Amino acid sequence: MALELFHQLNHIWPMVAVGLVTVLAVALLSKAIKFIKLFRYFQEFPGESSYSIISGNLHMLPKTSEGRIAYGRNNMDSKNPKYVRFWSGPVRPSIVVYHPETVKAILKSSAPKSRGFGQIYEHAIPWIGEGLISSNGAIWARSRRLLTPAFHFDILKPYIEVYNKAADILFEKLDQYAKSGESFDICPLLTLCTLEVILKCAMSYEGDVQRQGPNEYAKASTELTQAWALRSRTPWLWPDFIFRLTPTGRRFYKNCDYVHKVAEEVIAKRKELIEREGRPKGRHLDFLDILLTARDEDGQPMTLLEIRNEVDTFMFAGHDTTAAGAPWILYCFAKHPEYQTQVQAELDEVLKGRDSDHIEWSDLPKLKMLNLCIKESFRLYPPVPFIQRLLSEPLEIGGKLLPAGTNVTIPIIHLHRNALVWEAPDEFRPERFLPENTKDRDSFAFTPFSAGSRNCIGQNFALNEEKVLIARILYRYKVELADDGPPVERMVTAVLKAEHGIHLRLQLRNV
Repeated sequence: MALELFHQLNHIWPMVAVGLVTVLAVALLSKAIKFIKLFRYFQEFPGESSYSIISGNLHMLPKTSEGRIAYGRNNMDSKNPKYVRFWSGPVRPSIVVYHPETVKAILKSSAPKSRGFGQIYEHAIPWIGEGLISSNGAIWARSRRLLTPAFHFDILKPYIEVYNKAADILFEKLDQYAKSGESFDICPLLTLCTLEVILKCAMSYEGDVQRQGPNEYAKASTELTQAWALRSRTPWLWPDFIFRLTPTGRRFYKNCDYVHKVAEEVIAKRKELIEREGRPKGRHLDFLDILLTARDEDGQPMTLLEIRNEVDTFMFAGHDTTAAGAPWILYCFAKHPEYQTQVQAELDEVLKGRDSDHIEWSDLPKLKMLNLCIKESFRLYPPVPFIQRLLSEPLEIGGKLLPAGTNVTIPIIHLHRNALVWEAPDEFRPERFLPENTKDRDSFAFTPFSAGSRNCIGQNFALNEEKVLIARILYRYKVELADDGPPVERMVTAVLKAEHGIHLRLQLRNV
Protein backbone atom coordinates (compact mmCIF):
# COMPACT_ATOMS: atom_id res chain seq x y z
CA MET A 1 0.00 0.00 0.00
CA ALA A 2 2.77 2.38 0.98
CA LEU A 3 4.72 1.49 -2.14
CA GLU A 4 1.68 2.15 -4.32
CA LEU A 5 1.17 5.56 -2.65
CA PHE A 6 4.81 6.38 -3.22
CA HIS A 7 4.49 5.59 -6.94
CA GLN A 8 1.37 7.75 -7.20
CA LEU A 9 3.09 10.70 -5.51
CA ASN A 10 6.15 10.17 -7.63
CA HIS A 11 3.90 10.40 -10.67
CA ILE A 12 2.01 13.49 -9.44
CA TRP A 13 5.00 15.45 -8.13
CA PRO A 14 6.31 16.60 -11.52
CA MET A 15 2.85 17.89 -12.35
CA VAL A 16 2.70 19.77 -9.02
CA ALA A 17 6.17 21.19 -9.64
CA VAL A 18 5.21 22.32 -13.12
CA GLY A 19 2.04 23.88 -11.73
CA LEU A 20 3.97 25.79 -9.04
CA VAL A 21 6.56 27.00 -11.54
CA THR A 22 3.77 28.08 -13.89
CA VAL A 23 1.97 30.03 -11.15
CA LEU A 24 5.23 31.68 -10.11
CA ALA A 25 6.11 32.50 -13.70
CA VAL A 26 2.68 34.01 -14.32
CA ALA A 27 2.95 36.10 -11.14
CA LEU A 28 6.43 37.33 -12.07
CA LEU A 29 5.33 38.04 -15.64
CA SER A 30 2.31 39.95 -14.36
CA LYS A 31 4.53 42.07 -12.11
CA ALA A 32 7.00 42.61 -14.94
CA ILE A 33 4.24 43.76 -17.31
CA LYS A 34 2.85 46.05 -14.62
CA PHE A 35 6.28 47.56 -13.98
CA ILE A 36 6.98 48.03 -17.70
CA LYS A 37 3.72 49.97 -18.03
CA LEU A 38 4.62 52.01 -14.94
CA PHE A 39 8.14 52.62 -16.23
CA ARG A 40 6.91 53.79 -19.64
CA TYR A 41 4.31 56.04 -18.05
CA PHE A 42 6.75 57.78 -15.71
CA GLN A 43 9.50 58.00 -18.33
CA GLU A 44 7.20 60.43 -20.18
CA PHE A 45 7.61 62.85 -17.26
CA PRO A 46 10.50 65.33 -17.46
CA GLY A 47 13.53 63.92 -15.68
CA GLU A 48 16.76 62.00 -16.05
CA SER A 49 17.08 59.97 -19.25
CA SER A 50 19.78 57.75 -17.73
CA TYR A 51 18.42 54.76 -15.79
CA SER A 52 20.14 51.92 -13.92
CA ILE A 53 18.43 48.59 -13.18
CA ILE A 54 20.35 48.59 -9.90
CA SER A 55 19.92 52.13 -8.57
CA GLY A 56 17.41 53.89 -10.83
CA ASN A 57 18.72 57.46 -10.85
CA LEU A 58 20.42 57.34 -7.45
CA HIS A 59 23.79 56.78 -9.11
CA MET A 60 23.44 60.29 -10.57
CA LEU A 61 23.63 61.92 -7.15
CA PRO A 62 27.00 63.54 -6.38
CA LYS A 63 28.88 62.36 -3.31
CA THR A 64 28.96 65.74 -1.53
CA SER A 65 25.96 67.45 0.02
CA GLU A 66 26.59 70.70 -1.87
CA GLY A 67 26.88 68.62 -5.04
CA ARG A 68 23.51 66.97 -4.42
CA ILE A 69 21.92 70.37 -3.78
CA ALA A 70 23.37 71.70 -7.03
CA TYR A 71 22.14 68.60 -8.88
CA GLY A 72 18.56 69.11 -7.69
CA ARG A 73 18.74 72.83 -8.46
CA ASN A 74 19.94 72.10 -12.00
CA ASN A 75 17.01 69.70 -12.57
CA MET A 76 14.62 72.49 -11.57
CA ASP A 77 16.33 75.14 -13.69
CA SER A 78 17.00 73.08 -16.82
CA LYS A 79 14.47 70.23 -17.03
CA ASN A 80 11.20 71.59 -15.66
CA PRO A 81 10.54 74.50 -13.26
CA LYS A 82 7.51 72.85 -11.65
CA TYR A 83 8.29 69.13 -11.25
CA VAL A 84 10.57 66.32 -12.44
CA ARG A 85 10.64 62.54 -12.18
CA PHE A 86 13.44 60.80 -10.31
CA TRP A 87 13.85 57.03 -9.86
CA SER A 88 14.70 56.45 -6.18
CA GLY A 89 15.91 52.92 -6.80
CA PRO A 90 15.15 50.64 -9.76
CA VAL A 91 11.38 50.33 -9.26
CA ARG A 92 10.39 53.44 -7.30
CA PRO A 93 9.50 56.58 -9.26
CA SER A 94 9.48 59.80 -7.26
CA ILE A 95 8.00 63.08 -8.40
CA VAL A 96 9.94 66.12 -7.18
CA VAL A 97 7.83 69.30 -6.99
CA TYR A 98 9.20 72.80 -6.35
CA HIS A 99 6.73 75.34 -7.68
CA PRO A 100 3.82 76.81 -5.65
CA GLU A 101 1.26 75.30 -8.04
CA THR A 102 2.55 71.75 -7.71
CA VAL A 103 3.55 72.08 -4.05
CA LYS A 104 0.07 73.35 -3.21
CA ALA A 105 -1.56 70.39 -4.94
CA ILE A 106 0.39 68.02 -2.71
CA LEU A 107 0.20 69.85 0.62
CA LYS A 108 -3.52 70.62 0.31
CA SER A 109 -4.28 66.97 -0.47
CA SER A 110 -4.80 64.25 2.12
CA ALA A 111 -1.55 62.53 1.10
CA PRO A 112 0.10 60.97 4.18
CA LYS A 113 3.77 61.00 5.14
CA SER A 114 5.92 58.54 3.17
CA ARG A 115 5.84 55.28 5.12
CA GLY A 116 6.56 51.67 4.23
CA PHE A 117 9.63 49.78 3.05
CA GLY A 118 12.40 52.15 1.98
CA GLN A 119 10.31 55.28 2.63
CA ILE A 120 12.04 58.18 4.34
CA TYR A 121 9.83 58.51 7.44
CA GLU A 122 9.87 54.75 7.98
CA HIS A 123 13.59 55.01 8.69
CA ALA A 124 12.89 57.38 11.58
CA ILE A 125 10.41 55.08 13.35
CA PRO A 126 13.02 53.35 15.57
CA TRP A 127 13.94 56.83 16.85
CA ILE A 128 10.76 58.94 17.07
CA GLY A 129 8.14 56.21 16.73
CA GLU A 130 4.61 57.20 15.78
CA GLY A 131 5.13 60.85 16.76
CA LEU A 132 3.59 63.80 14.93
CA ILE A 133 6.35 63.93 12.31
CA SER A 134 6.00 60.33 11.15
CA SER A 135 2.47 59.17 12.03
CA ASN A 136 -0.52 59.13 9.69
CA GLY A 137 -4.30 58.80 9.78
CA ALA A 138 -6.17 58.42 13.05
CA ILE A 139 -2.96 58.17 15.12
CA TRP A 140 -1.74 61.53 13.81
CA ALA A 141 -5.16 63.20 14.14
CA ARG A 142 -5.55 62.11 17.78
CA SER A 143 -2.04 63.25 18.69
CA ARG A 144 -2.50 66.59 16.94
CA ARG A 145 -5.70 67.26 18.90
CA LEU A 146 -4.10 66.30 22.19
CA LEU A 147 -0.93 68.34 21.59
CA THR A 148 -2.48 71.54 20.22
CA PRO A 149 -3.02 73.01 23.73
CA ALA A 150 0.75 72.75 24.34
CA PHE A 151 1.29 75.54 21.80
CA HIS A 152 -1.41 77.93 22.98
CA PHE A 153 -0.49 81.58 23.51
CA ASP A 154 -0.76 81.21 27.30
CA ILE A 155 1.71 78.30 27.28
CA LEU A 156 4.24 79.97 24.95
CA LYS A 157 4.33 83.34 26.71
CA PRO A 158 6.27 82.25 29.86
CA TYR A 159 8.92 80.62 27.68
CA ILE A 160 10.22 84.08 26.72
CA GLU A 161 12.20 84.28 29.95
CA VAL A 162 13.67 80.83 29.35
CA TYR A 163 15.02 82.10 26.03
CA ASN A 164 16.50 85.17 27.72
CA LYS A 165 18.19 83.21 30.50
CA ALA A 166 19.69 80.83 27.95
CA ALA A 167 21.06 83.84 26.05
CA ASP A 168 22.59 85.21 29.27
CA ILE A 169 24.55 81.98 29.74
CA LEU A 170 25.53 81.90 26.05
CA PHE A 171 27.05 85.37 26.45
CA GLU A 172 29.51 84.10 29.07
CA LYS A 173 31.31 82.30 26.24
CA LEU A 174 30.63 84.83 23.49
CA ASP A 175 32.04 87.69 25.58
CA GLN A 176 35.34 85.83 25.82
CA TYR A 177 35.54 85.51 22.05
CA ALA A 178 34.56 89.16 21.57
CA LYS A 179 37.28 90.36 23.95
CA SER A 180 40.00 88.13 22.46
CA GLY A 181 39.01 88.74 18.84
CA GLU A 182 39.41 85.01 18.23
CA SER A 183 37.37 83.36 15.49
CA PHE A 184 35.10 80.45 16.52
CA ASP A 185 32.39 78.15 15.26
CA ILE A 186 29.00 79.42 16.43
CA CYS A 187 27.16 76.16 15.61
CA PRO A 188 28.08 73.99 18.65
CA LEU A 189 27.42 76.89 21.04
CA LEU A 190 23.95 77.51 19.61
CA THR A 191 23.27 73.77 19.62
CA LEU A 192 23.85 73.63 23.39
CA CYS A 193 21.83 76.82 23.88
CA THR A 194 18.79 75.54 21.97
CA LEU A 195 19.09 72.15 23.68
CA GLU A 196 18.95 73.88 27.06
CA VAL A 197 15.92 75.88 25.91
CA ILE A 198 13.96 72.83 24.77
CA LEU A 199 14.80 70.86 27.91
CA LYS A 200 13.64 73.69 30.16
CA CYS A 201 10.54 74.57 28.13
CA ALA A 202 9.42 71.03 27.41
CA MET A 203 10.42 69.34 30.64
CA SER A 204 11.34 72.08 33.16
CA TYR A 205 14.83 70.53 33.25
CA GLU A 206 17.15 72.26 35.72
CA GLY A 207 20.54 71.01 34.48
CA ASP A 208 23.30 73.41 33.39
CA VAL A 209 23.57 72.22 29.79
CA GLN A 210 25.60 75.08 28.29
CA ARG A 211 28.22 75.32 31.02
CA GLN A 212 28.74 71.57 31.07
CA GLY A 213 29.99 71.64 27.49
CA PRO A 214 29.58 68.94 24.79
CA ASN A 215 26.37 67.03 25.40
CA GLU A 216 25.74 63.34 24.70
CA TYR A 217 22.11 63.96 23.78
CA ALA A 218 23.05 66.62 21.20
CA LYS A 219 25.73 64.32 19.77
CA ALA A 220 23.28 61.39 19.58
CA SER A 221 20.67 63.58 17.86
CA THR A 222 23.19 64.75 15.26
CA GLU A 223 24.34 61.19 14.52
CA LEU A 224 20.73 60.00 14.25
CA THR A 225 19.84 62.63 11.63
CA GLN A 226 22.99 61.85 9.63
CA ALA A 227 22.30 58.10 9.66
CA TRP A 228 18.67 58.75 8.71
CA ALA A 229 19.74 60.80 5.67
CA LEU A 230 22.37 58.27 4.57
CA ARG A 231 19.98 55.32 4.77
CA SER A 232 17.24 57.13 2.85
CA ARG A 233 19.44 57.55 -0.23
CA THR A 234 21.09 54.10 -0.04
CA PRO A 235 18.69 51.33 -1.20
CA TRP A 236 20.84 48.43 0.00
CA LEU A 237 20.48 49.81 3.54
CA TRP A 238 16.67 49.81 3.41
CA PRO A 239 16.23 46.23 4.73
CA ASP A 240 16.43 46.37 8.53
CA PHE A 241 18.49 43.18 8.84
CA ILE A 242 21.19 44.63 6.57
CA PHE A 243 21.19 48.09 8.16
CA ARG A 244 21.60 46.55 11.63
CA LEU A 245 24.76 44.76 10.48
CA THR A 246 26.52 47.95 9.38
CA PRO A 247 28.56 50.21 11.71
CA THR A 248 26.19 53.08 10.92
CA GLY A 249 23.16 50.92 11.73
CA ARG A 250 24.62 49.65 15.00
CA ARG A 251 25.42 53.20 16.05
CA PHE A 252 21.94 54.36 15.00
CA TYR A 253 20.17 51.81 17.20
CA LYS A 254 22.56 52.46 20.08
CA ASN A 255 21.70 56.17 19.88
CA CYS A 256 17.98 55.29 19.72
CA ASP A 257 18.32 53.31 22.95
CA TYR A 258 20.12 56.23 24.58
CA VAL A 259 17.58 58.95 23.71
CA HIS A 260 14.71 56.61 24.64
CA LYS A 261 16.29 55.99 28.04
CA VAL A 262 16.69 59.72 28.68
CA ALA A 263 13.07 60.39 27.73
CA GLU A 264 11.71 57.49 29.79
CA GLU A 265 13.59 58.61 32.91
CA VAL A 266 12.26 62.16 32.63
CA ILE A 267 8.70 60.95 31.96
CA ALA A 268 8.75 58.55 34.91
CA LYS A 269 9.92 61.25 37.33
CA ARG A 270 7.32 63.76 36.14
CA LYS A 271 4.51 61.18 36.19
CA GLU A 272 5.36 60.36 39.79
CA LEU A 273 5.43 64.07 40.69
CA ILE A 274 2.03 64.76 39.08
CA GLU A 275 0.47 61.73 40.77
CA ARG A 276 1.83 62.94 44.10
CA GLU A 277 1.27 66.71 43.85
CA GLY A 278 -1.10 67.29 40.92
CA ARG A 279 -0.54 70.05 38.35
CA PRO A 280 2.59 72.17 38.83
CA LYS A 281 2.66 75.09 41.22
CA GLY A 282 5.25 77.84 41.03
CA ARG A 283 6.45 77.13 37.49
CA HIS A 284 5.11 77.30 33.95
CA LEU A 285 2.99 74.48 32.55
CA ASP A 286 5.28 72.64 30.16
CA PHE A 287 4.95 70.22 27.26
CA LEU A 288 5.40 67.14 29.41
CA ASP A 289 2.69 68.26 31.87
CA ILE A 290 0.24 68.51 28.99
CA LEU A 291 1.21 65.12 27.56
CA LEU A 292 0.73 63.40 30.91
CA THR A 293 -2.60 65.04 31.70
CA ALA A 294 -4.15 65.06 28.20
CA ARG A 295 -7.33 63.05 27.63
CA ASP A 296 -9.02 62.27 24.34
CA GLU A 297 -12.77 62.47 23.63
CA ASP A 298 -13.20 59.05 25.27
CA GLY A 299 -11.38 60.18 28.40
CA GLN A 300 -8.36 58.02 27.59
CA PRO A 301 -4.84 59.27 28.41
CA MET A 302 -1.84 58.82 26.14
CA THR A 303 0.11 55.64 26.74
CA LEU A 304 3.68 55.89 28.02
CA LEU A 305 4.94 54.82 24.58
CA GLU A 306 2.87 57.54 22.91
CA ILE A 307 4.25 60.09 25.35
CA ARG A 308 7.81 58.92 24.74
CA ASN A 309 7.30 59.14 20.97
CA GLU A 310 6.12 62.74 21.25
CA VAL A 311 8.91 63.67 23.67
CA ASP A 312 11.51 62.23 21.27
CA THR A 313 9.82 63.99 18.36
CA PHE A 314 9.61 67.34 20.12
CA MET A 315 13.19 67.09 21.36
CA PHE A 316 14.35 66.53 17.77
CA ALA A 317 12.05 69.00 16.03
CA GLY A 318 12.27 71.65 18.74
CA HIS A 319 16.03 71.45 19.21
CA ASP A 320 17.69 70.40 15.94
CA THR A 321 15.72 72.76 13.70
CA THR A 322 16.45 75.87 15.79
CA ALA A 323 20.05 74.73 16.27
CA ALA A 324 20.28 74.53 12.48
CA GLY A 325 18.39 77.73 11.70
CA ALA A 326 20.00 80.22 14.11
CA PRO A 327 23.59 79.92 12.74
CA TRP A 328 22.33 80.50 9.19
CA ILE A 329 20.51 83.65 10.32
CA LEU A 330 23.72 85.00 11.85
CA TYR A 331 25.59 83.99 8.71
CA CYS A 332 23.22 86.11 6.62
CA PHE A 333 23.69 89.09 8.94
CA ALA A 334 27.48 88.68 8.86
CA LYS A 335 27.43 88.63 5.04
CA HIS A 336 25.09 91.62 4.86
CA PRO A 337 26.20 94.17 7.48
CA GLU A 338 23.82 96.81 6.10
CA TYR A 339 20.86 94.78 7.38
CA GLN A 340 22.67 94.01 10.62
CA THR A 341 22.99 97.78 11.18
CA GLN A 342 19.29 98.32 10.48
CA VAL A 343 18.25 95.62 12.94
CA GLN A 344 20.63 96.96 15.60
CA ALA A 345 19.09 100.42 15.20
CA GLU A 346 15.65 98.85 15.61
CA LEU A 347 16.78 97.05 18.76
CA ASP A 348 18.39 100.20 20.17
CA GLU A 349 15.04 101.95 19.83
CA VAL A 350 12.99 99.11 21.32
CA LEU A 351 15.33 98.64 24.30
CA LYS A 352 16.09 102.33 24.87
CA GLY A 353 16.08 103.39 28.53
CA ARG A 354 15.88 99.88 29.97
CA ASP A 355 18.05 98.44 32.71
CA SER A 356 18.04 95.03 31.02
CA ASP A 357 18.51 93.94 27.41
CA HIS A 358 16.05 91.10 27.86
CA ILE A 359 13.50 90.85 25.07
CA GLU A 360 9.95 90.94 26.41
CA TRP A 361 6.87 89.30 24.92
CA SER A 362 5.49 92.71 23.94
CA ASP A 363 8.72 93.48 22.04
CA LEU A 364 8.33 90.68 19.51
CA PRO A 365 5.84 92.43 17.16
CA LYS A 366 8.01 95.56 17.23
CA LEU A 367 11.01 93.77 15.71
CA LYS A 368 9.79 94.17 12.15
CA MET A 369 13.11 94.37 10.32
CA LEU A 370 14.44 91.43 12.31
CA ASN A 371 11.37 89.42 11.34
CA LEU A 372 11.90 90.23 7.64
CA CYS A 373 15.55 89.16 7.84
CA ILE A 374 14.72 85.90 9.62
CA LYS A 375 12.15 85.06 6.94
CA GLU A 376 14.66 85.76 4.19
CA SER A 377 17.23 83.58 5.94
CA PHE A 378 14.65 80.79 6.19
CA ARG A 379 14.01 81.22 2.46
CA LEU A 380 17.67 80.81 1.55
CA TYR A 381 18.50 78.27 4.26
CA PRO A 382 15.28 76.47 5.29
CA PRO A 383 15.84 74.53 8.55
CA VAL A 384 13.99 71.52 7.08
CA PRO A 385 15.28 71.24 3.49
CA PHE A 386 12.75 68.75 2.16
CA ILE A 387 9.62 66.78 3.05
CA GLN A 388 7.86 63.82 1.43
CA ARG A 389 4.35 62.50 0.88
CA LEU A 390 2.99 59.19 -0.45
CA LEU A 391 -0.18 59.60 -2.50
CA SER A 392 -3.07 57.56 -1.14
CA GLU A 393 -5.24 58.36 -4.18
CA PRO A 394 -4.63 59.61 -7.74
CA LEU A 395 -3.77 63.30 -8.02
CA GLU A 396 -3.29 65.59 -11.00
CA ILE A 397 -0.37 68.01 -11.03
CA GLY A 398 0.82 70.09 -13.96
CA GLY A 399 -1.58 68.33 -16.31
CA LYS A 400 -0.24 64.87 -15.37
CA LEU A 401 -2.12 62.25 -13.37
CA LEU A 402 -0.07 60.69 -10.58
CA PRO A 403 -1.37 57.25 -9.55
CA ALA A 404 -1.95 56.29 -5.93
CA GLY A 405 1.25 55.05 -4.35
CA THR A 406 3.43 57.69 -6.02
CA ASN A 407 6.17 59.07 -3.80
CA VAL A 408 6.37 62.89 -3.91
CA THR A 409 9.32 64.93 -2.65
CA ILE A 410 9.04 68.64 -1.87
CA PRO A 411 12.55 70.10 -1.72
CA ILE A 412 11.84 73.32 0.15
CA ILE A 413 15.46 74.30 -0.43
CA HIS A 414 14.72 74.50 -4.20
CA LEU A 415 11.14 75.82 -3.96
CA HIS A 416 12.56 78.84 -2.10
CA ARG A 417 15.01 79.55 -4.95
CA ASN A 418 12.75 78.91 -7.92
CA ALA A 419 13.51 81.67 -10.44
CA LEU A 420 9.89 81.60 -11.69
CA VAL A 421 8.79 82.76 -8.24
CA TRP A 422 11.68 84.75 -6.79
CA GLU A 423 13.54 87.56 -8.52
CA ALA A 424 17.31 87.15 -8.06
CA PRO A 425 16.59 84.02 -5.99
CA ASP A 426 20.11 83.65 -4.55
CA GLU A 427 20.30 87.20 -3.21
CA PHE A 428 19.49 88.19 0.38
CA ARG A 429 16.60 90.69 0.09
CA PRO A 430 14.46 90.86 3.24
CA GLU A 431 12.22 93.47 1.57
CA ARG A 432 10.62 90.58 -0.33
CA PHE A 433 8.50 89.97 2.76
CA LEU A 434 7.12 93.48 3.14
CA PRO A 435 3.30 93.38 2.90
CA GLU A 436 3.23 95.23 -0.39
CA ASN A 437 5.63 92.69 -1.90
CA THR A 438 3.83 89.57 -0.68
CA LYS A 439 0.22 90.41 -1.50
CA ASP A 440 0.39 88.82 -4.97
CA ARG A 441 2.70 85.95 -4.06
CA ASP A 442 1.27 82.46 -3.65
CA SER A 443 1.33 81.51 0.04
CA PHE A 444 2.81 78.14 -0.93
CA ALA A 445 5.92 79.81 -2.37
CA PHE A 446 7.38 80.11 1.14
CA THR A 447 6.93 77.05 3.34
CA PRO A 448 9.77 76.81 5.90
CA PHE A 449 7.37 75.11 8.31
CA SER A 450 5.47 73.14 5.64
CA ALA A 451 1.83 74.09 5.00
CA GLY A 452 -1.66 72.67 4.91
CA SER A 453 -3.10 70.46 7.63
CA ARG A 454 0.31 69.01 8.48
CA ASN A 455 2.15 72.26 8.98
CA CYS A 456 4.58 72.45 11.90
CA ILE A 457 2.65 72.64 15.17
CA GLY A 458 5.65 74.26 16.92
CA GLN A 459 6.44 77.01 14.42
CA ASN A 460 5.49 79.87 16.76
CA PHE A 461 7.63 78.36 19.51
CA ALA A 462 10.60 78.14 17.11
CA LEU A 463 10.14 81.62 15.66
CA ASN A 464 9.88 83.24 19.09
CA GLU A 465 13.03 81.47 20.24
CA GLU A 466 14.96 82.48 17.11
CA LYS A 467 13.85 86.10 17.46
CA VAL A 468 14.91 86.38 21.08
CA LEU A 469 18.30 84.68 20.64
CA ILE A 470 19.23 86.56 17.46
CA ALA A 471 17.96 89.90 18.82
CA ARG A 472 20.00 89.50 22.00
CA ILE A 473 23.14 88.58 20.03
CA LEU A 474 22.85 91.46 17.55
CA TYR A 475 22.08 93.98 20.28
CA ARG A 476 25.24 92.99 22.15
CA TYR A 477 27.70 92.28 19.32
CA LYS A 478 28.75 93.27 15.85
CA VAL A 479 28.93 89.98 13.94
CA GLU A 480 31.47 89.31 11.16
CA LEU A 481 32.48 86.26 9.14
CA ALA A 482 35.92 84.97 10.09
CA ASP A 483 38.40 85.18 7.21
CA ASP A 484 40.44 82.26 8.56
CA GLY A 485 37.63 79.73 8.92
CA PRO A 486 36.77 76.79 6.63
CA PRO A 487 34.36 77.35 3.71
CA VAL A 488 30.69 77.56 4.66
CA GLU A 489 28.92 74.66 2.93
CA ARG A 490 25.45 73.26 3.36
CA MET A 491 24.86 69.74 4.64
CA VAL A 492 21.44 68.21 3.99
CA THR A 493 20.20 65.75 6.58
CA ALA A 494 16.76 65.87 8.16
CA VAL A 495 17.75 69.48 8.88
CA LEU A 496 20.03 71.89 6.99
CA LYS A 497 23.32 72.32 8.81
CA ALA A 498 26.71 73.82 7.95
CA GLU A 499 29.05 70.96 7.09
CA HIS A 500 32.19 72.64 8.46
CA GLY A 501 30.46 74.98 10.87
CA ILE A 502 30.10 78.77 10.59
CA HIS A 503 33.09 80.65 11.96
CA LEU A 504 32.51 84.19 13.19
CA ARG A 505 34.24 87.07 14.91
CA LEU A 506 32.45 89.31 17.41
CA GLN A 507 32.92 92.86 18.62
CA LEU A 508 31.13 94.19 21.68
CA ARG A 509 28.84 97.12 20.87
CA ASN A 510 28.76 100.22 23.04
CA VAL A 511 25.14 100.07 24.15
